[in-house]
Amino acid sequence: MNIRSLTRGDGVVIGAAALLFIASFLDFYSATGLDLPSVWDTDVYRLALPTIFLLAFIATGLIIASRFQPETRKLAGLPLAAWGMVLAVAAAWSSLWSLITSPSGADLGPGCILAFLATLALAGVAVAGEKVPALAGPLMPEQRPAAPAPYGAQPQPGGAGYGYPGGQQPQPYGATPQPVPPYGGTPAAAPAPGPQDGAPSPASDFTPFWFAVPVARPLFPEDGSPTPIAELAPGTWYLAVDQRGPATLIAQTQDGRRGVLNDTSGIQRG
Repeated sequence: MNIRSLTRGDGVVIGAAALLFIASFLDFYSATGLDLPSVWDTDVYRLALPTIFLLAFIATGLIIASRFQPETRKLAGLPLAAWGMVLAVAAAWSSLWSLITSPSGADLGPGCILAFLATLALAGVAVAGEKVPALAGPLMPEQRPAAPAPYGAQPQPGGAGYGYPGGQQPQPYGATPQPVPPYGGTPAAAPAPGPQDGAPSPASDFTPFWFAVPVARPLFPEDGSPTPIAELAPGTWYLAVDQRGPATLIAQTQDGRRGVLNDTSGIQRG
């Protein structure tokens, strides 16, 4: 489960569910001289609890759960987000009906009004959240890497800044490392290139790059085994270290595992 898969619209959905939960403990209707309880008292409110509150809570769970499931995961032939949208609209309609058909002699309570506002926001985001750019953006902005390091390069502990003993400047990928003089010493002259030292090394057509996947995808071993060794999650950056064919990458996870990514459609390059 990756929280970076959530959008700002999902944040509104979660906030609407929290507001609805608070409204469920407030008076749904009010009347002079009568103590009308919250909707959790089923002796008084037999329909408001299941048709408004529980329906909206289920819709919220389906919408949020759809962000962490593959797009092919369906319930009775429909995606989870579609079920959540239908239930959210049904809850908003029931809440609107409770405003119109309040009992005679009773006034609308704070629970009834807040429930309508919460279900209205829930239904609106469920229907149009993907079409509004302000709601479709990620809830937590992704941290893009500053620059992808060449495959195999090791980070410098503590940095190689001013006064760092043994610090050396980063060298181009594939260059021969030069000896580092002792701290405070004089750098020795580099040996003259031999007969084969000056020969240019063959350049590779592939350049390592960072990428992110749109949905969760398996990473298979390089030996062709069908059992995945890891699962690439959306919102996380991975390093592509090699390429096999036009649509297959050799990827490296953050813990150092390498494998084959067969499905590269829709990936986002860093």
